[in-house]
Amino acid sequence: MTTTLRKLLKAMLGSLRDLMPIFLVIVFFQFAVLHQPLPNVGELLLGVVFVVLGLTFFIHGLEQGLFPIGESMATAFARKGSLFWLVAFAFSLGFGTTVAEPALIAVAAEAADVAAGGAMIESDAASRERYADGLRYTVALSVGLAIVIGVVRILKGWPLQWLIIGGYLLVVTMTIFAPPEIIGIAYDSGGVTTSTITVPLVTALGVGLAASIRGRNPMIDGFGLIALASLTPMIFVMAYGMLI
Repeated sequence: MTTTLRKLLKAMLGSLRDLMPIFLVIVFFQFAVLHQPLPNVGELLLGVVFVVLGLTFFIHGLEQGLFPIGESMATAFARKGSLFWLVAFAFSLGFGTTVAEPALIAVAAEAADVAAGGAMIESDAASRERYADGLRYTVALSVGLAIVIGVVRILKGWPLQWLIIGGYLLVVTMTIFAPPEIIGIAYDSGGVTTSTITVPLVTALGVGLAASIRGRNPMIDGFGLIALASLTPMIFVMAYGMLI
């Protein structure tokens, strides 16, 4: 049995263990509370198999590819000693992964449909697409900026808590003045940006960068980029709502 196969089997067992509480909750409430059999048992079981396989390959892919490449590129840029290219890489990584984030694409499309239904924008397909794209690129721009701030924080040794406190004070202040229709979308944008694609690469970037700089502790300085990536979309989306 090869090493890769052993790792896949280990990841599959971990996926089954992680999904078991969800399965037990569904079965308990279906039979003990609703007193009804599970509908479409065959399709449900097939869906569970797909979820287990998908989660297994996803976790294995993170460990095999995304985490190592993120850490290695961060280390290479740090050794290169060019702040410009390091910042450019950080911004491009944050922007690119956020634009491709499936959760953000879904939320932006739903927000465009709701905005059209509420007569905030025209109801034609082109207007909805422009609104959704504007929302996506606004969020992606904010995450790119957040990663740049996080990288500079690691380089300079700035305390994370003051950046977070200042950012949330700005969020609360903007909430008072932002249109009510955009506030919920803005707050949700902070969550959907930190999902399947963004989190692994951004985390690997922070840990790899902190590990390659003398005097930085990866446990203390390497984390925190995700918190910044969750914070800035709320600010930018509320500003986007004010402008449009």
